[in-house]
Amino acid sequence: MARGARVGAALVAVLLVGAGGYGAADAYDRVPGLLTLAPPPPSPSPFPTPPAAVPPPAIQVGADAATDAPVPDAAVVQAAVDAAVVHPWMGSSVGALVVDQLTGDVLAGSSAEVPREPASTAKILTAVAALRALGPERTVETVVVQEGPGRIVLVGGGDVMLAAGAGDPTATNGRAGLADLADQTARALGLAGVAEVSLGVDESLFSGPAVSPGWDPADLSQGFVAPVTPLQVNIAKTREEPYPPRHADPSLHAAGVFAGLLAERGIAVTATERRTAPDGATRIAVVESAPVRDVADYLLRTSDNTVSEALGRLVAVEQGLPGSFEGATRAILVEIGRLGVDPAGAVLVDASGLAEGSMLSARQLVEVLRVAALDPALRSAVVDLPIGGWEGTLEDRFTEAPALGLVRAKTGSLTGTTSLAGTVVTDQGRQLVFAVLADATPPGGQLGPRRVIDALVQQVAGCECPLP
Repeated sequence: MARGARVGAALVAVLLVGAGGYGAADAYDRVPGLLTLAPPPPSPSPFPTPPAAVPPPAIQVGADAATDAPVPDAAVVQAAVDAAVVHPWMGSSVGALVVDQLTGDVLAGSSAEVPREPASTAKILTAVAALRALGPERTVETVVVQEGPGRIVLVGGGDVMLAAGAGDPTATNGRAGLADLADQTARALGLAGVAEVSLGVDESLFSGPAVSPGWDPADLSQGFVAPVTPLQVNIAKTREEPYPPRHADPSLHAAGVFAGLLAERGIAVTATERRTAPDGATRIAVVESAPVRDVADYLLRTSDNTVSEALGRLVAVEQGLPGSFEGATRAILVEIGRLGVDPAGAVLVDASGLAEGSMLSARQLVEVLRVAALDPALRSAVVDLPIGGWEGTLEDRFTEAPALGLVRAKTGSLTGTTSLAGTVVTDQGRQLVFAVLADATPPGGQLGPRRVIDALVQQVAGCECPLP
């Protein structure tokens, strides 16, 4: 059970049956959504019904943003922030900052320098660090090598989104396929007259524990995250839904799928075991993942914890650090420092924000977003954030004007923590960067503080509505 949540078995059963795996995750406040197991806040109005689907308006960011749009009155924005941070639904620990994207001028803030629990807004740092360290077009390889007669090794390169069948060149999850790898492998072995092999599984790219000690056991048992290995099929999902149970040993599961595909192609696999491919082994097959830009986009839109952890480890390996939790978190903060953002006081205990104990300030989140928006190589980390009222984890938020389609932001949800960081375009066309973190919210789950944060962003965008 998620931290601090206690509920009768009957209620759990109703939630699980009625809402599926994602509904359970939502109810436990592990993913964005409206369900909760905590007591409800005082009778808020329901969210408005989303309008008929229409394409979101184009939003210019960074150097392309409009320079002649008027900057909002800082006193008005500050008044809105002041009202939000003292709202009882936000609790006793709130940090907020709103700045002009082009100039960096602060329009409003409250305790913006104080580090707080970021929850999944920490994924912004992981995505930006990956784009900076690896480059937007970088791909990773999954390789088969031959180490000797009748001995091959499947080498994980960090792609946790392999397809069980053929790869799809238009997809991110499933760009590289094990069936394609099996085709190449069977062809090479057939030409050598080999019809029987021992299969090794090399997952040495990542090191240290595959499971963070900071993760609640429910995070694994309920599918919010998988053990972090460099070789996985479909993010180790056991069925196709956002948060299904995950395979307990993703690498061996992937090897089993691969062995079955080889058998279908006339190559018998006599044994499967973990072993490291020797230096100089002959490569006989390779498939490539989607580019880092697409993987970061997938991460930000879906808030997938496993993908975020894998990207963090790839950043560590690129820096020459161990591909572990410690290496990944250190590497991410190094990259953020290289952007010119002061990481003082920042703490990351994992690369996804799933474990409690990470600490980031509203200013650090805002500065990372602003620097990324102004850098063409990093800008996708801002452009690809979910759009309010339209997609991803913001599909059911900001569903009415003036913020509809004009907010791009990353959500954060843990028990007692609600956060949001991103950009908003005002009704007069000025683009602003903002972050709000509340990490001591009262019992009542996510709905109350989200409504306050959303009302604040609506006001910043131009709404004159009062806070709920």
